Amino acid sequence: MRAVLNFFKKEAVLCISGILAVISCFIVPPSSAYAEYIDFRVLILLFCLMLVVAGIRQTGAFTVICDALLKKLHSIKTVGLVLVLLSFFMSMLLTNDVSLVTIVPFTLLLFENLQGEKKGRALIILLVLETVSANLGSMLTPMGNPQNLYLYSKFNLSFGEFFKIVFPYSALSLVILIASVFLLLPKMNTKKPDGGAKIDSKFRLIMYIILFAVNMLTILRILDDKILLAIVVVAVLLLDRRLFGQADYSLLLTFVFFFIFVGNMGSIPALSEGLGSVLRGREVWISAALSQVISNVPASILLSRLSDNAAALIVGINLGGLGTLIASMASLITYKFYARAPESSPKKYILTFTVYSVCCFAVLAGLYLLIS
Repeated sequence: MRAVLNFFKKEAVLCISGILAVISCFIVPPSSAYAEYIDFRVLILLFCLMLVVAGIRQTGAFTVICDALLKKLHSIKTVGLVLVLLSFFMSMLLTNDVSLVTIVPFTLLLFENLQGEKKGRALIILLVLETVSANLGSMLTPMGNPQNLYLYSKFNLSFGEFFKIVFPYSALSLVILIASVFLLLPKMNTKKPDGGAKIDSKFRLIMYIILFAVNMLTILRILDDKILLAIVVVAVLLLDRRLFGQADYSLLLTFVFFFIFVGNMGSIPALSEGLGSVLRGREVWISAALSQVISNVPASILLSRLSDNAAALIVGINLGGLGTLIASMASLITYKFYARAPESSPKKYILTFTVYSVCCFAVLAGLYLLIS
């Protein structure tokens, strides 16, 4: 029983989505129509991106980049600026999850050698800034996070159309984050990294970069997704088959469950029409609010079946990643790393994250009101 409870705590969104899918199957009995619910293109793109980015990370390339950038920096403010900017721009191409999985452990390692009463506060602030930076930076591109990839594919948008929708919010986010680094981080000196990081295999790194380019061609609809899947699977089998164990299958299964649940609910005309009428004209606010409760990935799947206002949903879902810790599942990555660290203070972290995240949401929501 304890194992079941622990699994539910660890994979709450997966379990909830599975329960909802099963319940909906009793309302709308399984049939061949279920296959039409599932967006296989999105699942293929997500799976292939997971494998390729995991491969790049395995080569040690990200750590080498971090080391090289930090060798000449001596203060927490300048180090913080570099790490926050890395989180912001890396997330655009490598997803917010991967950005945080790479940078957060590096940040914790960096702080292990620091001393002083400001250390604990500085670490919390920097981790919060990195997390919010990854969430905000990832909203600029379709491949920046799972919900963007889904909405981009669902509404058949061009890269330019998507970029135009989110650019104002991303630009303002960058200004907010840079200002936050200098205003919130205390004055502290840091130490140089040990310089021991190195690329494990230049050949594999080049191959993974090529595979990432193939992913980009598919996202831009130049290459068919089934061809992408075949290329990536064969390449990973030849390069490092252990990468198959690093894909986030719980996220993929969560998508499948929500596809089934939303598809079944959408097949009930009275329900879909009623919810659609409530949502109409309020997409930004409802999607942002719903994300606080079920996170922005399932919220994007649910609401995209009820509204065809792509721009409003994209803005609302991305801004909805700010707020509570579960609004964006990527935010939990940082929290889990930090909570395991010695002398951590989870309550202080959650409070700091929530306050800062809500403030960022308020500013960006104000921009939406001005634009609209």
